[in-house]
Amino acid sequence: MNYFIEGLQGSGKSTLVKKLSGKYPDYKAICEGEYSPVELAWCAYVNKETYSDILEKYNDIRSEIVEKSFAEDDHMIICYTKIITDIPGFHKDLEKYEIYNGNLDSGSFKDIVLRRIHNWNSDNNIFECSLFQNIVEDMILFQKKNDRQIIDFYEKVKDVLEGKEYRIMYLWTKDIASNIDVIRKERTDDKGNEMWFPMMLGYFDNSPYAKEKGLSGTEDLLEHFRHRQELEIRICKEIFDGHYTLLKSKEYPLEIEKAGTYF
Repeated sequence: MNYFIEGLQGSGKSTLVKKLSGKYPDYKAICEGEYSPVELAWCAYVNKETYSDILEKYNDIRSEIVEKSFAEDDHMIICYTKIITDIPGFHKDLEKYEIYNGNLDSGSFKDIVLRRIHNWNSDNNIFECSLFQNIVEDMILFQKKNDRQIIDFYEKVKDVLEGKEYRIMYLWTKDIASNIDVIRKERTDDKGNEMWFPMMLGYFDNSPYAKEKGLSGTEDLLEHFRHRQELEIRICKEIFDGHYTLLKSKEYPLEIEKAGTYF
């Protein structure tokens, strides 16, 4: 079996992954930024020629880059956010090779996601936000897809998952604003300055979707999260029937082998 831990930011995904990892030591936990066979968040996805150029450009940290790089078909995946360096602009430079943030056209984006999920063949994994969060965010905010188009895409995701053992554990949040407030306070620097929320707000405000709709600010971001949660739960119900469990955020029994809905 494989488990996809999904839900909005602040819903407790990382906490649940840690608890499950402790309870089921034979399972491998794969979190954002680490090499994953199904997800590319916080990773650069480049062809071999571009990879060689990156190694040459950042020759001083070549060994660190190679250590965090993984070959996959005719591409290289660089877990660049796991590389600690004070070289100016390194992380910003590698960011442009992510598949998200509108860096790819819709067709190329979908092809990469579907191909990687299809080729994935390992078991006993616990994946943190690898099936919904980054993909749905990109499709809404950058590709400007409507709900029906996103649901249709997940029909194809279900098809390429055929024959694989998996369960989606979705953490449902009633009070989204309170959960966001918690992580706003948690993700600060040593002087108490917020680090995550300004970045998230800028990400939303500057997206093609928000600009087209004239949206900006905290309330519009929270409304976007409400919409995203409703859509992701709808996808679970309409597409992944028999493969998902809904859990109340931070209020759930720790028995992942049980199916059903816990609220």
